[in-house]
Amino acid sequence: MGPLVQGFSKSLAMTVLSEIGDNTFFAAAILAMRHPRRLVLSGCMCSLIVMTIFSAIVGWAAPNVVSRKWTHHITTLLFFVFGLLSFKDAIFEEEEDELAEVEEKLNADNKANSGATKDNKVDVDLKRNKQPFFNPIFLKAFSITFFGEWGDRSQLATIGLAADENAIGVVLGGILGQALCTAAAVVGGKSLASRISEKMVALSSGILFIIFGTQSFLSPIES
Repeated sequence: MGPLVQGFSKSLAMTVLSEIGDNTFFAAAILAMRHPRRLVLSGCMCSLIVMTIFSAIVGWAAPNVVSRKWTHHITTLLFFVFGLLSFKDAIFEEEEDELAEVEEKLNADNKANSGATKDNKVDVDLKRNKQPFFNPIFLKAFSITFFGEWGDRSQLATIGLAADENAIGVVLGGILGQALCTAAAVVGGKSLASRISEKMVALSSGILFIIFGTQSFLSPIES
């Protein structure tokens, strides 16, 4: 398996398991229930593409600042830590209705910013607007996703992968994974959310991170 394909497959698997059922997944699903799907999908995807590319650049540049040996060890440690944290989430944390929690938070934000009448008027105006990148809904989807992903495990794992794997493969795999998850959230998020077991997702993520960590630990350090 070539470096690009290996980076691509690792990033794709990690992204799908990390993003399915997280807060930004549910936020995209809820926004798509209330607003035009194309605006929500484009806003979320633009945000996730920017975040993936930024994370990969940071990971790719890291060996130029810190030695390849140290970035390799740090990446290996991160994978094991994330794996153990995911196992902890799967075993000890109670299953919660995260969809309802995110929906409640978005409702609170809507009430703070504007009333329901204003929201409806915005929707009508947006359908007539031919410049989606300046739409409030596009910007809302972009900002919620961007700040929701900032500093979470998937971003840090992407940085670690890009430091240890082919950065282009990591970007392509990450973007494809994000596209699949976001499309699933926008098209059938509420139905899919009711079938998601957070414990199973956390357990699967933990297994994947431990596999990545073991492979990294056993791999020779490239000079």
